[in-house]
Amino acid sequence: MVTMALPEAEREHPVVAWFAVAAIACAMVLITWARIEVHGTEDLEATLYEQPEAKPSTQDEPAGHRAQVDDAVSAGRWAAGFTP
Repeated sequence: MVTMALPEAEREHPVVAWFAVAAIACAMVLITWARIEVHGTEDLEATLYEQPEAKPSTQDEPAGHRAQVDDAVSAGRWAAGFTP
């Protein structure tokens, strides 16, 4: 009976690794370019130049409502795997 020994697994070649990094960078550039071609840049410019709005005062909120919001945020973080 003839058995063939499998060659030991070798690390990937550095050229392949650099090619993969270049491919990822090219994909990012192409996705950004396609987004700009399809949607334009008006919404991005508006987001960059708009003034931040003042937050409404939370002192007028009832304490129960604030507790419900805190519980909902905590539950959402737990469900997403984030810990506070």
